[in-house]
Amino acid sequence: MPPHDPLPPLSCLRAFEAAARHGSFTQAGRELHLTQSAVSRQIKRLENDLGRPLFERHHDGLRLAPAGEHYFGVVQRLLRDLRDETARLRRRGGERQLTLASSPTIASIWLARRLPDFQRAHPDIEIRILTVEDPHRLDLAEFDLGIYYHVPREVDPPGLEAEAIFDHEEVAAVCSPVYLERHGSIRDPAELLDRHTLMVVEDHYHDWLTWELWFQALGIEWHPPTHTLRANSFQLLMNATLAGQGITLGWMRLLGAELEQGNLVQALPLTLPSRGRLSLLTPQHRHFTEPMRAFREWVLE
Repeated sequence: MPPHDPLPPLSCLRAFEAAARHGSFTQAGRELHLTQSAVSRQIKRLENDLGRPLFERHHDGLRLAPAGEHYFGVVQRLLRDLRDETARLRRRGGERQLTLASSPTIASIWLARRLPDFQRAHPDIEIRILTVEDPHRLDLAEFDLGIYYHVPREVDPPGLEAEAIFDHEEVAAVCSPVYLERHGSIRDPAELLDRHTLMVVEDHYHDWLTWELWFQALGIEWHPPTHTLRANSFQLLMNATLAGQGITLGWMRLLGAELEQGNLVQALPLTLPSRGRLSLLTPQHRHFTEPMRAFREWVLE
């Protein structure tokens, strides 16, 4: 590296950051699509430039040296800021664009119905919606704010801070009026398990909202239902519920418009306080733009 240039090559910094994060040159190479030896050469070049070792090689693995510990924090922060800013500049719309991440269900049933109010108040802000079912799969550089159900201290996507949009929420068994016309009214919860089709979402992120937990929390005897329709998409099951194919557990405030319009009804009058809250997720350390600030104020009010 030229002695007059105080900055090492970006490729060396990326190799160092990945190796420090994984504690392995091999895993860093897999992430960066490089060989283990190529990563080792990049880091050796960086160590030579700095004049000190960044890693300590032990028989049981790789550890950061004292100088490497501090340098890792600096490099990781700078690369993250550079990645975020690069993604922001690449996105269409520039400073006036706002990218909102949400699950397909929340985006279609709740967010899309309310966005016109925000757009009327802020006509100069261009909205982009990114739908990802599981917030753990979000790339923090790809969106500005997220809207998901969040269970405090249990379902915490890394790198995100959560603020509740709803102060409380109830969970109920819901279905379409068409379903009740076909199958008759439901007198007690036991009938749900024996005579009706229950919608079951097979999704790790929604494991905290299940029929078994709902029955147990209400103090009602549980056994596996006789008839189910299963899917790994809550949106698919909600669409099937609206089409009269079965009964699902749903959040009453999220489904408020569908209930008010009569597209959905409660299959039973029983409700249970939700462990999760519809929440605004903000990437940590993100610089707030004017569109982000405007949307946050609007949605939390």
